[in-house]
Amino acid sequence: MSAMASSTAISMASSPLKTLNFSNCNNAPRNRRRVGFGIKAGLEQKSYTKGVQISEGNGGLPKITLKTPNGSEAEIYLFGACVTSWKVAGGKDLLFVRPDAVFNGKKPISGGIPHCFPQFGPGEMQQHGFARNVNWSISEESEINEGETGVKLELKDDSYSRSMWDFSFHALYTVALNEKSLSTSLIVKNTDTKPFEFTSALHTYFRASVTGATVKGLKGCKTLNKDPDPQNPIEGTENREEVGFPGFVDCIYLNAPKVLQFNNGLGDVITLQNSNWSDAVLWNPHLQMESCYKDFVCVENAQIGKVKVEPDQSWIAEQTIELN
Repeated sequence: MSAMASSTAISMASSPLKTLNFSNCNNAPRNRRRVGFGIKAGLEQKSYTKGVQISEGNGGLPKITLKTPNGSEAEIYLFGACVTSWKVAGGKDLLFVRPDAVFNGKKPISGGIPHCFPQFGPGEMQQHGFARNVNWSISEESEINEGETGVKLELKDDSYSRSMWDFSFHALYTVALNEKSLSTSLIVKNTDTKPFEFTSALHTYFRASVTGATVKGLKGCKTLNKDPDPQNPIEGTENREEVGFPGFVDCIYLNAPKVLQFNNGLGDVITLQNSNWSDAVLWNPHLQMESCYKDFVCVENAQIGKVKVEPDQSWIAEQTIELN
């Protein structure tokens, strides 16, 4: 998915959305499709534009379903702007949602592609920040590349976010679906009068056979290994061509390559390509989650070092995961 040149603040609350009416605008540029979203109360109806549907998901939470003409599908919950499912035509789900995941609009959804923002891991605020456990909104207007099916979500500061991170911001998150790929673009704009800093990650859970899953492309990276002590990571250098998950794995790869190859051990090879995510993280809890650790691994694009954004400036990072 091509990079988005700028982010324009849109006046729209980040409260839960119910029914959404979708309509196409006729004056869209020829190479893009502009989609407008009007919001009404209640979830009595399902409203559509081409390839985009909103409905009631698990726990009664609003869920967006993307469908391409060739049969690929993705699901995104407005709570946490969490992508919970990605399937290519006729295939099984390539993402994984843990069996202990709850959909109550309070606890973050455990699985899929959760956001870590404005903090990765533990720190001054709650684990992984607040973006994964608040309601995002659908942007009033979405520009989607021709040939893609997608949606743009947004999040703004409010009293809850400011209680942990006292800054004004506007985040735009675009999810676009193609025949064999799922792309995301995250834009964080500083709408405050002072600079701010943050860290971030896309905590992607892939369906996998943990004994056969491997990641290629990390050889030579500097590492911060959180095993055995997460509070005191061990610095090192990755010397393996293929990194597996033989036990508990929680390792950060600094200045990681922009392209990685992930073999899920189930017969699928997925290429992860990114722009401006500086680091990578591999994680599998092993026996800490005995009921499901054999069925998934996390391969995450991340920004471990703090990003500083000046007032009225934006930070942009993109990711594409593609089935080979």
